[in-house]
Amino acid sequence: MPLVLRFAARSDVGRVRSKNDDSAYAGLHLAVVADGMGGHVGGDVASASTVLDLAVLDATGYPDPSTVLPDEIQNANLILNDLVHASPKLAGMGTTCTALLLAGETLHLAHIGDSRAYRLKDGSFEQVSVDHTFVQRLVDEGRLDPAEAESHPHKNVLMRVLGDVDASPELDISALPAAPGERWLLCSDGLTAVVSPSTIEQKLRHRRDLQAIADELVELTLAGGAPDNVTVVALEVAESTAEEAATPPRAQLSDEALAAATPAETGPVSGSLLREDLESRPHVLVGAAAQATDTGQIPIVTRRSTQKRAATLLTGAGEAETAPPLDPLAASAASELIGGSRPADPDTADPARGDAVEQVADHPVRRRRSVFIPVFTALLALIFAVVLTWGYLWTQTQYYVGTHEGRVAIYNGVSQRLGPITLSHLDTETAVMLDDLPSYTRQRVESGLPARDLEHAQEIVADLENSVTPAPPATPRPSGSASPRGTDGPTRTATPSGSPSPERTTSPSPAGGAG
Repeated sequence: MPLVLRFAARSDVGRVRSKNDDSAYAGLHLAVVADGMGGHVGGDVASASTVLDLAVLDATGYPDPSTVLPDEIQNANLILNDLVHASPKLAGMGTTCTALLLAGETLHLAHIGDSRAYRLKDGSFEQVSVDHTFVQRLVDEGRLDPAEAESHPHKNVLMRVLGDVDASPELDISALPAAPGERWLLCSDGLTAVVSPSTIEQKLRHRRDLQAIADELVELTLAGGAPDNVTVVALEVAESTAEEAATPPRAQLSDEALAAATPAETGPVSGSLLREDLESRPHVLVGAAAQATDTGQIPIVTRRSTQKRAATLLTGAGEAETAPPLDPLAASAASELIGGSRPADPDTADPARGDAVEQVADHPVRRRRSVFIPVFTALLALIFAVVLTWGYLWTQTQYYVGTHEGRVAIYNGVSQRLGPITLSHLDTETAVMLDDLPSYTRQRVESGLPARDLEHAQEIVADLENSVTPAPPATPRPSGSASPRGTDGPTRTATPSGSPSPERTTSPSPAGGAG
């Protein structure tokens, strides 16, 4: 039988914060944890937007499962940028993201930030993800002992996150073989700041019920003071049941959900579109994403992202099974019954009654239908031509970063073809050589990096240039301060002699991006 994920999740605001900036989703094939930052107005929006955008991936049958998760995370990052452009008060918001996609017998992990992924397999417990923090970089470079990392004054300074601070953030991605019985735990740093990895291991090893694992770890965090939001997703790989292995029913969208698919350019839209999509499959949604969906205040408010979700659902709902060929005589009879008459059977026609087939052909109903069909066909052709023309003109307002003769280039259009028609043309060829880029970055450029406009495409190229020749890592001065991660309470200045703060910041990465 195919493999699926058994899942449980819980999220809590903690003892100090006034709102929950964490979000998480878990389903049969996907699990995501996101820990938002941005203070009073942005953290919950960033995490909820990211988790709700990724939730649509909880499915099977992807042609290339190794790229679908990182590509969608990059798209979620573009949506966060759109949100900031639509509402400048959200500037500076960001989120971590740790996600697992089960495809066949492989688990695909994509990670950015300091949320964590732990795995218990074949009796071995390990932390699979690597924290993208300033302190972890010092440890990796051998400049700091791992035992000192937890008490370091800059332990909460993030080097990489999703958000409006980086046009093309760098992700850690990996593919791991999955086996029935192995267990995973995804969590925000609110858990690991209070509960030790050894306690997490003990719970994963000895508790059979996944919900009990999530509940007990959250309760331990609350008992330890819970200075931050805490979110836990407990997972176990298992063989699917016959019901789970069956093709899930397509979502049947209500009129309200369809209306939500065509909102204004910006502004809140009805949550019915996402709610009906989520309700079509087993899942659990917690934290800010659950609150946004329940209240209808969905943070994915841009027209592009909402229409993208609607297109995904409508495509699935509109596909029909191929019907067997219809017998011509039966088809003729059916059309006549609909039109209000029935053709005469040549074998039983009575010439005395005028039941000849030729006479039926002269029936007034047949003549009306013969006029209606060409008109209707012509109208459909006209509508199709208008839609194609509008679609082509829309593609010419888009930009993406791709390749041209071994170099990074900016294209006007979209990286697709419509039969013999190419939907893009070269706009700018840059000096960045494709072979000089890191392997994963090169693959993404070859696939095409979408951009909102020409300026955004130029920003992506600038980030790619930085990834070719990274600047040497900067070491903070002992007397310097780290900008605290946005919180609802007063901010603090973190120094080497001070006590660690529960707040967290992002710091520019040595490569020039902000994390």
